[in-house]
Amino acid sequence: MQHGFSQVVVASGRKMVFISGQTAWDIRKKIVGGDSLLEQARQALRNVQAAIEAAGGTLKDIVSLRIYIVNYQPENAEAVSIALQEFFSSENPPASTWIGVSALAVPEFLIEIEAIAVLD
Repeated sequence: MQHGFSQVVVASGRKMVFISGQTAWDIRKKIVGGDSLLEQARQALRNVQAAIEAAGGTLKDIVSLRIYIVNYQPENAEAVSIALQEFFSSENPPASTWIGVSALAVPEFLIEIEAIAVLD
């Protein structure tokens, strides 16, 4: 799991869960992590985790991520990879697409993560 994601994921189950883009906001709408892409990624993933748990699943049920990164450069990959590896098992991580963007909904956001999960 070099970068924290799989090239292919095969999922089975009957219930699909689509999680809207999660950012570095905490429950009080305060941005966590400031200018740190790693810390913002960790908070966005904590929010993904809370969302999937609210739907009755776990991080293991997530099969795909779409990650938007502001002003993406190759040197950003390490921070995102570290965060992904902290949250997802190396045995079966979700598929992932990383997309560089010029901006997100709030100027201070550095990353936004959408997720798809399949529950049995």
